[in-house]
Amino acid sequence: MTDGTTVGALDASILGAALYLAPVAPERAPASPWALPWLSNRLREPDGCPWDREQTHASLRGHLLEEAYEVYDALEAGASPALAGELGDLLLQVILHAQLAAEAGVFDLADVQEAIGSKIVRRHPHVFGDAEARTAADVSRQWERIKAAERAEAAGVGDSEDGAPAREAREPGSALDGISSSLPALAASQEMQERAANLGYDWPTIDGIIDKVREELAELLAAETPAERYEELGDLLMVLVNVARRHGIQAEAALRAANDKFRRRFGEVERLAAAQGTALRDLDFAALDALWDAAKASERDARAVAAAGSRAAGGSEEIQ
Repeated sequence: MTDGTTVGALDASILGAALYLAPVAPERAPASPWALPWLSNRLREPDGCPWDREQTHASLRGHLLEEAYEVYDALEAGASPALAGELGDLLLQVILHAQLAAEAGVFDLADVQEAIGSKIVRRHPHVFGDAEARTAADVSRQWERIKAAERAEAAGVGDSEDGAPAREAREPGSALDGISSSLPALAASQEMQERAANLGYDWPTIDGIIDKVREELAELLAAETPAERYEELGDLLMVLVNVARRHGIQAEAALRAANDKFRRRFGEVERLAAAQGTALRDLDFAALDALWDAAKASERDARAVAAAGSRAAGGSEEIQ
């Protein structure tokens, strides 16, 4: 800006237009925070990238999911240059979908920004309005009330602005509406149970949930047919997710961490077996169990050495 105006002082409509209209020289593109929409449009032009010009919303679905998971993986290391790169890849997917929709005349990036901006303001009346929410629990309860009102409005429940009856009402929405069917099963289960709990559908104490775990495990062990075992195992998994929820643990993240731990330790088992000149398939269970214990001990020793080094450098690390 040559007149000293900052980006933050611009009207939202002007800023939205700027995102689309401001030209960016290719050599300067990576340095510009407003370059992605321009780059996306350029890739889709007739003389742009053949691959990008062929893409559709449907063809990009898998890429969006892949980039989201790569961001999730990068978050394991916390804030890092790698995370910045992965967030950029994910952001590009958002830009591309907005570009496709703009070409079809449905919506554009400014509409995306307006939608999320309006939602943030609407769902935070304790920040942008007169409501009060002093704790995170207050915010969660308020959030659920607001979303319930939004679902009712979307279903046509209530009167129109002029007081006349609204259009023919559809079946009132459920508190569980809007949970993506594409979510991993553990994450979807936890979100469903969290929403139900926010409406009061919850065990008074975690002891009741633990008793339910025992009950579901007993039913699984007593099941006689594959279909019964299939159903009872699902019930058991769902109750275990509820245990995670009550402890403030993300079940999906906990299982991913357990998977990573198994991968590390099994790799060490394979290494130890190879060092002995033995194939895993030729070992009995006792020998395999001994290798597993050795792998666990090796991992503990490595953590102890790392913790000692951290303490020597003035830091600290908990040994588990």
